[in-house]
Amino acid sequence: MCITEVLTKTKTGKITHRCILLRESYREDGKVKNRTIANLTHCQPQDIAALRLALQHKGALTDLTALQDALELRQGPSMGAAWLVYQVAPRLGIEKALGTTRAGKLALWQVMARVIAQGSRLSAVRLAQVHAACDILGLQKGFHEEHLYKNLAWLSSRQKPIEQQLLHTRRKGSKPALFLYDVTSSYVEGLHHALADWGYNRDKKSGKKQVVVGLLCDEQGDPVSIEVFIGKTRDFDTVASQIAKAVKDFKCKCILFVGDRGMIKSKQMAQLNDAEFYYLTAITKPQIEKLLKTGVFQVDWFDSTLCEVEHDTARYILRRNPQRVAAIRRTRQEKQAAIAQLCHKKNVYLAEHPRAKVQTAMKEIEGRMARLKVAGWLRLEAHGRQLHLQENPEALAKEAKLDGGYVLKSDAPKDIDQHLLHDRYKDLADVERAFRTCKTALLEMRPWYVWSENSTRGHALVVMLAYLITRYLQHVWSEMDLTVEEGLHQLSMVCSMEIVIHNQSAYHTIPTPDPTVATLLEAAQVRLPKVLPHLGAHVVSRKKLPSRRKPFEANSVPSC
Repeated sequence: MCITEVLTKTKTGKITHRCILLRESYREDGKVKNRTIANLTHCQPQDIAALRLALQHKGALTDLTALQDALELRQGPSMGAAWLVYQVAPRLGIEKALGTTRAGKLALWQVMARVIAQGSRLSAVRLAQVHAACDILGLQKGFHEEHLYKNLAWLSSRQKPIEQQLLHTRRKGSKPALFLYDVTSSYVEGLHHALADWGYNRDKKSGKKQVVVGLLCDEQGDPVSIEVFIGKTRDFDTVASQIAKAVKDFKCKCILFVGDRGMIKSKQMAQLNDAEFYYLTAITKPQIEKLLKTGVFQVDWFDSTLCEVEHDTARYILRRNPQRVAAIRRTRQEKQAAIAQLCHKKNVYLAEHPRAKVQTAMKEIEGRMARLKVAGWLRLEAHGRQLHLQENPEALAKEAKLDGGYVLKSDAPKDIDQHLLHDRYKDLADVERAFRTCKTALLEMRPWYVWSENSTRGHALVVMLAYLITRYLQHVWSEMDLTVEEGLHQLSMVCSMEIVIHNQSAYHTIPTPDPTVATLLEAAQVRLPKVLPHLGAHVVSRKKLPSRRKPFEANSVPSC
């Protein structure tokens, strides 16, 4: 390995350009060849001189002991995880959709911070102080949390073109064949959130207001658009805006819109028909019972194989899931065993306490039966002071006739096979998986650290973009025995090394990663840079942590 100067001269011998290269020689097919490792032209002369000195003594580095007093090695910022996420973002079209302006780079850092460590805007600032955020993103000027809050408003105002560009880049101009759509609710703390209201709380948080979040995905399960609604919005009332988005924003025609049984009702079906879209949904158990009574369906048609019925211009696809049948039967048996155990306990108590009332024991058991929803086929009888459970076979058979059975409904043309429609409805699990990842798992959409409408919508968009990166990493690391969170933690331990020579400027270099990190990078097809430019931008926090802590009093005793 050596440092070579390549000079470009005119015919008169005048030097017009000087190029300084770090090269190494190798042998190939018996011939000696050279390859360029790095271009050092723009490095400081003292840095080049230091490299020359090290290469001259590479066979006996002990000769450089005299430089130990003048040479200082300092640990630089973490850069492994941030560099990986930064390299993945352009592949998914995120960097192009956000743009390369300062606002776009700040938005990209919010996405990167959400993938790496989650938290609030303040935590994203503190994360940037540990990770080489400005150096990786090329930010010449630092930022603080107020800049990030304003950046959320910028994201909210540009959400439509960002989502349009993202879809166009990822799909290379092609339009989706179908859309998968689902909604969820997410509770918020406090009472002053702009979009929070009382509604059906899926998080089972009583006394908490909520917002409703709708997520639109393409046929591959990749998010296309996210929207936040007021907390009292009903599921089916969110569909109209998604149809308008698909028509006006994404210019889609004749697509299949897939939603669950609570999403697409008669009104939404009419709206989809007006847009020349097809629908695919499931019908409820009362609707199935009604069609059984009118003779449109027969119980015998529910089997493990698909059965299709056409009625009133709609296609119905019937199926019974054997695994679900076994699970329901097992749950029903466990409930019956629990009631029987309680009945035995009460019989023992009645036998040992002559003054105990049979009616009181029966009331408690019947209340338990009502909560477990077994009173329709399980009956409690009293014979003297003993209680007995009686199973009603006819009622149980009626209860179990639709176990594991479900019906899909669609107006898709006949050239779309019933098996294909069935598989596409099952793809709604991809949207549910996205909600689990975004809400409570890696990305932590909640708790909501924002309260204004623009910040809320911007935060939701950041989470959606972060999920795209997380989903990509899950795919490329699927063969490895670790989670995305564990992989990012391993990469976060890769730090730059700052080499400082006395009375001379410093430069940052990247050490060779360990085998585990090298495997993660190779799977993601990412290479670490040899040198990390140090731009000198400072990221600061306007809220100092010590000022927000209560002063410690030596004589105070904590309350239990």
